[in-house]
Amino acid sequence: MLDAWFLVVMWLAIAVAGPVAGVLGAQAGADEAAQRRADRHAVTATLVTDATGSAPVGGTTGGRVDTAVRWTASDGTQHSGKASVDKGLKAGSRVTVWTDRQDRPAAAPPTAAQAGLDAAFMGAASSFAVVAAAATGYCGARLVLDRRRLAAWESEWQEIGSQWGRAAS
Repeated sequence: MLDAWFLVVMWLAIAVAGPVAGVLGAQAGADEAAQRRADRHAVTATLVTDATGSAPVGGTTGGRVDTAVRWTASDGTQHSGKASVDKGLKAGSRVTVWTDRQDRPAAAPPTAAQAGLDAAFMGAASSFAVVAAAATGYCGARLVLDRRRLAAWESEWQEIGSQWGRAAS
């Protein structure tokens, strides 16, 4: 009987908390992406060195490399740093670089499609976490109940077995 109540509680937790966790997770993912978009802005930078001899970005051999760049911030101050640019560009080339609020080079913010996908993934992962926690709780409760039942059953068998032994004598 207690198993049935644990099962009802598990399904209620999944039915109520699962969607709530999904919505909150998706909202948190969307808010984080919006914050990244708000914190970053594109600036036009100039390559200081050729983009041919630099180490590849992410350990890959094609496409983009980290190269020294220089740019002027909106307040007129000069900045320099390393940014990921297309391989093969020559020094003096103009490139678009993303910077954070402190005018340091940063990764490009997520596109609207990437942000939506990230938010959906966060929502799904949050819902799954609720389902996994509820199922784990139910299985744990069943394990405890089964162990108690087995101990009680063994105790009863011991008692009955001793009575059978006396009756046979």
